[in-house]
Amino acid sequence: MNYLKNIKDRWGVESNFQFIIIFIVFGITGSMSLLISGPILDFINLEQLITVNWVYWLVRIIIIFPIYQLLLILIGSLFGEYKFFKNFIKRMFKK
Repeated sequence: MNYLKNIKDRWGVESNFQFIIIFIVFGITGSMSLLISGPILDFINLEQLITVNWVYWLVRIIIIFPIYQLLLILIGSLFGEYKFFKNFIKRMFKK
């Protein structure tokens, strides 16, 4: 439980309920970014453009990353955690 308290303090989370909401948002965002990026990658026909396997996956990750960031803010806002995820993304880009 001490580990959970350390994470909550580091992230500035005030309650267990807020902590659960944040993890739900992370889960939904990860799943939705993959679902949304699939049709986008099919539309640009990435598999036909790039035949080298590692290059394909590198480009795919580069395409998925901004989609994930956008969805994190949107879904976080729907769950009332806009401020947390805005600050989370800022910290991620600083590193």
